[in-house]
Amino acid sequence: MGKFERDAREMLEAIGGKENIAAVTHCATRMRFVLNDESKADVKRLEAIPAVKGTFTNVGQFQVIIGNDVPIFYNDFTAVSGIEGVSKEAAKSAAQKNQNWLQRALAMLAEIFTPIIPAIIVGGLILGFRNILEGVEWSALNGKTIVEVSQFWSGVNSFLWLPGEAIFHYLPVGIVWSVTRKMGTSQILGIVLGICLISPNQLLNAYNVASTSAAEIAANWTWDFGFFTVQKIGYQAQVIPALLAGLSLAYLERFWRKHIPEVISMIFVPFLSLIPALILAHTVLGPIGWTIGKGISAVVLAGLTGPVKWLFGAIFGALYAPLVITGLHHMTNAIDTQLIADAGGTGLWPMIALSNIAQGSAVLAFYVMNRHDEREAQISLPAAISAYLGVTEPALFGVTLKYVYPFVAGMIGSGIAGLFCTSFNITANAIGIGGLPGILSIQAKYMGLFAIDMVIAIVIPFVLTFIFRRVGFLTKAEDEVKSDENSQVQAVVEAKKDAEVPAGTVISIQSPLAGRAKNLSEAPDPVFAQGVMGQGVVIEPTEGELVAPVDGVVSVLFPTKYAIGLVSDEGLELLMHIGMDTVNLDGDGFTAHVKQGDRVSVGDALISFDMAAIQAASYPVVTPVIVTNQNDFQTDVTRELPCDVARGEAIFTASKL
Repeated sequence: MGKFERDAREMLEAIGGKENIAAVTHCATRMRFVLNDESKADVKRLEAIPAVKGTFTNVGQFQVIIGNDVPIFYNDFTAVSGIEGVSKEAAKSAAQKNQNWLQRALAMLAEIFTPIIPAIIVGGLILGFRNILEGVEWSALNGKTIVEVSQFWSGVNSFLWLPGEAIFHYLPVGIVWSVTRKMGTSQILGIVLGICLISPNQLLNAYNVASTSAAEIAANWTWDFGFFTVQKIGYQAQVIPALLAGLSLAYLERFWRKHIPEVISMIFVPFLSLIPALILAHTVLGPIGWTIGKGISAVVLAGLTGPVKWLFGAIFGALYAPLVITGLHHMTNAIDTQLIADAGGTGLWPMIALSNIAQGSAVLAFYVMNRHDEREAQISLPAAISAYLGVTEPALFGVTLKYVYPFVAGMIGSGIAGLFCTSFNITANAIGIGGLPGILSIQAKYMGLFAIDMVIAIVIPFVLTFIFRRVGFLTKAEDEVKSDENSQVQAVVEAKKDAEVPAGTVISIQSPLAGRAKNLSEAPDPVFAQGVMGQGVVIEPTEGELVAPVDGVVSVLFPTKYAIGLVSDEGLELLMHIGMDTVNLDGDGFTAHVKQGDRVSVGDALISFDMAAIQAASYPVVTPVIVTNQNDFQTDVTRELPCDVARGEAIFTASKL
């Protein structure tokens, strides 16, 4: 048995069965499903599976958070389900049928930026480190910076600008490459086009455009075609021009591939794709994209620095976590990058880092309150650490959204932190690692203020989470989950606690099935036949209905419904196992009418099963009915076996020892 085989079987059933899965794949931490009917997924049941840390839906995919063991889980899932996994791209393609045009556009934007985020983060760390070297005046150095007093660190600072410039000034190359990668077209053409947008030798650097006069541009930075001219303007660090240019290249290449014979496509497709895309980039798409980018940047900058900047900060800080849920947060990467290019820094990134911290603090408070609950602790503590390091999905989908009040506490805390952030104009040099390490990206003069803001983002959500739990504010979701879990467990505990009967008490067990009863030794499985599991009888049913043989409580219901256990009012523990090896049917053909913790009376319906389906799968339908606490009860068969029995007919007794 694989490490997660049991959990995988339960997941398959909870997600609506094999027939409800259009595609399945996995990423670093999550199983990603495209479901035919998402309403068939039982989220509550899924999140009760030990290996599952949370569920959510995004960009048309139903995602189940597993954690670092997801590759092992995925292998076990494909083994028990018989479903071949697909590539991530195929799963994304299948998921598009569940998305509207806006969701598809946002998904594309996210997929374009995701591959280049590692480079942007590295660049942010580099700028943050250079920030400390050249931007902080240290009192211990008589008010001088490190580079002013150390030739070594001055050299390090200069050297680090090499990758820093490559990442940010040459960002359009990465964007156009990523567009072609996403669109499945020639990536080398994307790289070439990207370079043609920022050529340092032939184009006026975008950072120098504002300080260069129109006359100089006309004289030195223009292609003159006689009857018209085109300005030689570079698009260093520009996002939207690169996106538009990359998309034009990709769609042109797709068009020519369809219309040019394959025998000559190697010659004509690249040429007819690259040159028109390059012309469009420098004549139409680049200027339009520049204008759009400047407009977005100006609007956001006005919000960050205008007369009601405190309100902008409070709203953005509070709403960033909900943006993560919808996937709209990927848009902020483009806005951040544009702000860095236009204003020399971004005021959004500090608030994003603070939102990560706030959600992490809410989850940390939840962990402290639930640290003695093993399952909750296993989910919440790693989720809090992850959020503090800038990855909030485990925190959001595993804890805060699930229970609501920690989510609201986190939003309030990040809203207040955002208000503080914009009130003091806290600005980052670049996008960096989120969460607590985000301070490395903050401009030197704002680091002290950001440290204070981090304390706000830590303390307020932590305290509010405790307060909300204590006063019962928005705790209904948690109360319902725990009430349901506790009632099931408590019902079994109470049943056993109140089941003390004197020695010699005789309990009559009614037949749970209609069929032919035989000695237990005739069971096809030696584990049952030899009485290893307990004593009783085996019944070959003639009808697919299992009913309660005693009054009592359902102590266990196996996930795939092939077996059920009861604790009688006298403390007798019974197990009924429908068929042999029927666990392999993954629940197909079985319907439970009860759940764990339910109270039942003799004759109440427990499980319906499809005898024909079981037999068609070549499994015996014989069903052992056994007493598992045989050290406490002695079983005695009251009928001469084999014999025919009807449901509700006495078949054996158990005497208290």
